[in-house]
Amino acid sequence: MTEAAPVSPVSNVATAGITAALAAIAREPADDTPVRLEALVAAMRPRRAGDAAAAVANFDALLACLDADPSLAPALRAHLGRQLASRRQADTFAELGVLPSTGFFSELRRRVAERLLPTLRDDDSLRSLLAHLLPRRDDYRWIEAIDDGRWLRLLNRLDAATDRVHAGGRTFSEILAAARTISHRIASIGLEPDLAAVSEEIRRYESPFVAQNVEMHRFLDSHRREDSTPTEREEDRQQILILLEQCQKIIEKIRRGTGTTGISVALTYRLQRLGDNIVRLEDLLALLHPSDRDVRDRSSLRLVRGFAEAHCRENDLGAHFARNTALLAREITEHSGRTGEHYITATREEYGQMFRAALGAGAIVPILAFLKIWLHGLHAPPVIEGLLYGLNYVIGFVLIHMLHFTLATKQPAMTATRLAAALSAPEGRKPDPDQLANLVVRLCRSQFIAVVGNIAFAFPLAMLASALWFGIFGTPVADAAKAEKLLTDIHPGASLALWYAAIAGVYLFLSGIVSGYYDNMAVYRRIPQRVAGLPWLRSIAGGPGADAVGRYLERNLGGLAGNIFFGFMLGITGAIGFNLGLPLDIRHVTFSSANLAIGWFTLGDGLPTDLLLWAVAGVLLVGMVNLFVSFGLALYLALRARQVPLEYLMGVGRPLLRALLTRPLDFIRPPRDDAGGGTH
Repeated sequence: MTEAAPVSPVSNVATAGITAALAAIAREPADDTPVRLEALVAAMRPRRAGDAAAAVANFDALLACLDADPSLAPALRAHLGRQLASRRQADTFAELGVLPSTGFFSELRRRVAERLLPTLRDDDSLRSLLAHLLPRRDDYRWIEAIDDGRWLRLLNRLDAATDRVHAGGRTFSEILAAARTISHRIASIGLEPDLAAVSEEIRRYESPFVAQNVEMHRFLDSHRREDSTPTEREEDRQQILILLEQCQKIIEKIRRGTGTTGISVALTYRLQRLGDNIVRLEDLLALLHPSDRDVRDRSSLRLVRGFAEAHCRENDLGAHFARNTALLAREITEHSGRTGEHYITATREEYGQMFRAALGAGAIVPILAFLKIWLHGLHAPPVIEGLLYGLNYVIGFVLIHMLHFTLATKQPAMTATRLAAALSAPEGRKPDPDQLANLVVRLCRSQFIAVVGNIAFAFPLAMLASALWFGIFGTPVADAAKAEKLLTDIHPGASLALWYAAIAGVYLFLSGIVSGYYDNMAVYRRIPQRVAGLPWLRSIAGGPGADAVGRYLERNLGGLAGNIFFGFMLGITGAIGFNLGLPLDIRHVTFSSANLAIGWFTLGDGLPTDLLLWAVAGVLLVGMVNLFVSFGLALYLALRARQVPLEYLMGVGRPLLRALLTRPLDFIRPPRDDAGGGTH
């Protein structure tokens, strides 16, 4: 005989509490107050909301108690029915868990205000009952941990499918009222101009968003008419479901087409709200299914879980951002990812082109470093100095972009999104680890040659320019004190160089986001076409010239915006830190290498060897921090936006290690036979 599994201590404690709560309900099932039901839920709640095993054990204890005493289930059912019958339900059915009409930022402000000064709930609403039963913000977690099978067993015990929603009952009437409200909302949202602007079906054909509302009126009318038959009502219900399915297809098509149409925060919010209302209406209509009990029960489960999570996270700011920015974040990272493809070399020819582009950027950086030292000599107020520094960076970065040169640290924010795109295999299939490893190898060597190209020109040209300056003017570009400070600033032990490098890495990541955002806006707002159509521009440059400007902005608006943002943030951060008394500044690998050359030339033989070695190490470490921070943040955002499981990324580890052991040189230069397959 197989020994019975030992009972969990949590289950033993729960059994006593659940038994006592059920007994109290059985004594007075007609009690209108939620106290006894609240005690039952409290007995089932595990100590930690994330303890799934305890939640399941407690739920099993409830089922066991109901099985042990047949009188408990009818009493519990009667008590639940009385709690529902004594409360308004339509507003909860129509609103809880569905985005409101206030908009993204208005809802954000509401959530902040609610956390500071919560709204008082009416005691006669279903939401007030939820507030009594689920007072903790994480209560939804243990409810979600209980599987469908156990929930369905509970519904069977309570016979909820036949008694909860019956024609003529209050809950039935409340569901019809909620369905009517939601149907009107779907029709209203579906008529918004920005939806029609990105959907040809809405513009050219009869909108299913409006048609479902017409069918809903017919459905409600059939329930009011005494001569209507169940078959007639079911046909009306099915017709509404068909139209709702068409609505969902239009929403999905709009989302898939954002690569060509673009997306905005407002449209993202509207699509999310529209989808929420459609799903809610489908669930409510499923509760009214006349014959399929399984459909009704599973719809009930979705509503119970959805209400629990929505109630617990009603004022959760993180959940609000996550729900409403996912599509926009994906579209922004999509644009960054398409840019990132150009930063991953495949062939030796592309590798050489990347090196030459990096050399070009390395030639411009020493000029910017010299100008920054000159600007510092003006002794302007900190904020003005920061703005001048920023303008210096902006001019340099925009020039690098316009000349199609490559700044190595700009790559990670773009290439990380390309890697995330490769990780999100179509149709739910796991990506090929070997192909991903090959992509990472190509990414590494592209990044390597870009860094080498930047430093290969930045350092010697800064050294040469320092010598020319000294030869022409007879004084070094930086005096001894300034030169020593330049070297000390990149000393990883004597300064906060690595912390400042991490700040620069964050800005590199954010500049990628800005680039993607403006590339997306260029498409969504049709900015290139609008610029090309400006009357004054066409009168000055002519039609072909204005069209050329529009085409240039179409390809480069995001890049220009990202570089302008990055430049000003690099320039102003030091001034912000100075004024606030905070350790805020930036360190960038290419500029650090130029500063190393300037400081080394100025101090010459007087430069201590240990300071020189630490400064060289500082340049390398600053570069590593720049790259890893920007790449890590960009990859995290891209994976979240694409909802890629983390184990997909972990799966690359073994083939990547094998590649490192068998062909380590491939990480820094392409093999002769590499034709570039798999990168694009």
